[in-house]
Amino acid sequence: MNSEAAVIETEATSIQGRVAAYFELTKPRVLLMVLITTLAGFYMGDGAAFDFVVALKALMGTALVAGGTLALNEFIEREYDARMNRTRNRPLPSGRLRPIEALVFGLITVVLGAVFLWFAVNPLTACIAGSITVLYLGAYTPMKRHSWICHVIGAVPGALPPVIGWAAARNSLAAEPFVLFGIMFLWQLPHSLSIARLYQQDYARAGMYLMPSDRSYGNPANIVMIAATIVLVAFGTLPTVMGFAGMFYLSIAIVLGVVMLAYALTLARTPTTDDDARRVMRVSLIYLPLVLLVMVLDKI
Repeated sequence: MNSEAAVIETEATSIQGRVAAYFELTKPRVLLMVLITTLAGFYMGDGAAFDFVVALKALMGTALVAGGTLALNEFIEREYDARMNRTRNRPLPSGRLRPIEALVFGLITVVLGAVFLWFAVNPLTACIAGSITVLYLGAYTPMKRHSWICHVIGAVPGALPPVIGWAAARNSLAAEPFVLFGIMFLWQLPHSLSIARLYQQDYARAGMYLMPSDRSYGNPANIVMIAATIVLVAFGTLPTVMGFAGMFYLSIAIVLGVVMLAYALTLARTPTTDDDARRVMRVSLIYLPLVLLVMVLDKI
């Protein structure tokens, strides 16, 4: 290989690496969940009249807003991420991108996504998507450094994607998207608290208080986890009661909810082990995509 070809290959590799770093800023796994739940909300709102063009526009705009918001979150938390084992290799702590690059990327992406949703879908959808940015960055992100109650606050923007999807399909709101919102809100509490339990020491090293230090049965975070899971089992029956999901959905939602509750109860009684926290997390990762899938299939 001659020197000119080597330079070209090095530049191409560098460009690919930077593109990959920008993509990583958007937290692709979290973003994928946002898009799946947005699509579920859209389908529940549009049903048999499913408009692929509008759905695609809604997903594109939501991806931009959510991805930009997550990139701005990494910009804000870059110093804290550098102290944690699980996040020290992210683009900013690892030095693959400069903070100003992440800031500009995040701001441009959020604004482009909100403007696109406003004009290509409808203003209601843009406003709901924008509220995710405001709540996630303005409330949840700073609260992580002060109180584990941030999980409750963070569950609000985390539960809005299906509402975005419904608004994109209907250009209005109704009871159904708020039932989806409630299911996602309640689901996030055992999910995020189990993760916080697993990485409690790592978060503490970075100065983030995502879990009370007390691991006893009376730990308030355990109480919230158990209470949220109990309410989730009950609240998860509403789609069937209201007629927009069937009995198959109901059986899946109840079974998985009860299993998650059993693990949450065991977790509260075993303060010296994290095995049950892993079980709660794994069941929660199955719960949401499966109940949404079955809910959509019931509507076909």
